[in-house]
Amino acid sequence: MVRYEYSSARPGILEYLVKSLVDNPADVKVDRKVDEMGVLLTLLVNPVDMGQIIGRQGNTAKAIRSLLRVVGLKNNARVNLKIAEPEGGRGPRYNSEANESMNEAEDPNHEVKDRGMDDVIGDLKL
Repeated sequence: MVRYEYSSARPGILEYLVKSLVDNPADVKVDRKVDEMGVLLTLLVNPVDMGQIIGRQGNTAKAIRSLLRVVGLKNNARVNLKIAEPEGGRGPRYNSEANESMNEAEDPNHEVKDRGMDDVIGDLKL
């Protein structure tokens, strides 16, 4: 049985997986480095797609790493995946109402309405 190194036998498996998951497949790039420790695959994606690659609690990234580990074991190579953080940090954030109200409270120019005790108690009554 002939064994092939991962770097030459399956160059596009990670790219194929990731392109099928993201909204911007044209922005997917995989850099590969081979050394004595094994194969290091560095994944670069559009900042908007980072959440889809990482998944909830990192489950999607763990699954991709598991698949790469299996392919590597089958080809006698140690495969590691590094998901590169996009330049400028995180992608666009969407403010929730909680974040907006917290930002208003921190704003020194934000007017605080002077309310009496009766008004506050009235708000608490259902």
